[in-house]
Amino acid sequence: MMPSTKNLEKKSFYITSTLPYVNAKPHIGFAMELIRADIIARYKKLIGFEIFFNTGTDEHGQKIFQKAREAGKEVKEYVDEYAEKFRSLKELLNLTTDLNFVRTTDEFHIKAAEEFWRIARENGFIYKKKYKGLYCVSDELFLTEKELVGGRCPAHPNEEPTSVEEENYFFKLSDFQNKLLELYKSNPDFVIPETRFGEIKKFVESGLEDFSISRLKEKMPWGIPVPTDPEHVMYVWFDALVNYISVIGWPDDMERFNKWWPVTQYAGKDNLRQQAAMWQAMLMAVGLPPSRRIIINGFITSGGVKMSKSLGNVISPTEIVEEYGAEALRYFVARELHPFEDSDFTKEKFKEAYNANLANGLGNLVSRIMKMAEIHLEKPPAIPEATMPEDFKGALDRFNIQEAANIVWKQIGELDKKIQETEPFKMVKTDPEKAKEIISGLVVRLYTIGRMLNPLMPETSEKIKKAVKENKTPQKPLFLRK
Repeated sequence: MMPSTKNLEKKSFYITSTLPYVNAKPHIGFAMELIRADIIARYKKLIGFEIFFNTGTDEHGQKIFQKAREAGKEVKEYVDEYAEKFRSLKELLNLTTDLNFVRTTDEFHIKAAEEFWRIARENGFIYKKKYKGLYCVSDELFLTEKELVGGRCPAHPNEEPTSVEEENYFFKLSDFQNKLLELYKSNPDFVIPETRFGEIKKFVESGLEDFSISRLKEKMPWGIPVPTDPEHVMYVWFDALVNYISVIGWPDDMERFNKWWPVTQYAGKDNLRQQAAMWQAMLMAVGLPPSRRIIINGFITSGGVKMSKSLGNVISPTEIVEEYGAEALRYFVARELHPFEDSDFTKEKFKEAYNANLANGLGNLVSRIMKMAEIHLEKPPAIPEATMPEDFKGALDRFNIQEAANIVWKQIGELDKKIQETEPFKMVKTDPEKAKEIISGLVVRLYTIGRMLNPLMPETSEKIKKAVKENKTPQKPLFLRK
């Protein structure tokens, strides 16, 4: 059993999502990442941690510059408009009030990125050279020959890479091969899941190439100017990654920085190289400790096909929430999607899962138990001190949110089975005391389910606990059948 959180020493836990580009409306894949990070943040807070939960928007780079031009808008106007769409996800997805939102156009972040550049250059890890190569605008990445598939970016085969020839600044990633491998060796759970950890180890072991960290301002003016060379702007990845430390005070408030660092990072599998290799080498270059852990998500597919704006199969989280509610989307992300691998998301599957496991499952169970309690119990049963099943806690400690959700629904199934086997609603006529004892036990177990739902479905958790404390059936069904 989990000890009372009252007696736990206050601890700090910092978790962040990646920062999405503001070149399109928020999609279900990023909503998934935010919900997962929020579940872990809420869980950590529940067991006694002080949390800092970070998200925001990545607002520089060629891709955004082009999108603003296509929309016929000034770039600042364009990014301001889209940043608000991402900021609104906090309310839409029922994210914790502790959430911090950063924009890479924030002045404090720009100053931190400039200082990061200065230190890395002073330490000898930034140099200038002429370069010619293929550039994927969608990924904002230069591609090496060994990375190309049929002459194109493997992640964007329908997009022709841009040939770039110019003098750029480069970061000496090649200097960090051994240091990165040592980091991985000394931190066996640095990247989760193990399959992705194996991928990044293999990538680093195969040899690292220095990467471009600037673009000529005359060709791509939308970016943070290089501190010592205003003719160049920082390459978007070099700028954006610094947000993870700028938001917690680096470099001006080191006391605050040391309180929160290192960070636990959520990212998509297409961000593995940037988060687990490039960013870690950059931290080493300025003398900072590495991240604590990186959890890698799979993609969301639709009918087995990767979601894509060009294919028109992108699902909007706003659309889902408006029809089913934020709690239903949080449930689907927690239980119906694989925590680390690709998962399919269709409106048909969503509706089927909603009706089976929320409307007919959890919602119906709460109504049945609380109706019996309201009729047959004079007052709420005594609720034991806050506890959490160890298997549930262990699943969240390993970031396996699906396993944790399955444990909750297993208990829901067991309660339903208990009602069917004992039929306390009938027993009250023949053995009322025994029936009341059974009903009281059902209510206590229902309250425990409510507690476990706290990080997964916080609003539903509160409704269940409130119903138990008041010994009343919820006035409205928790989930209406669709």
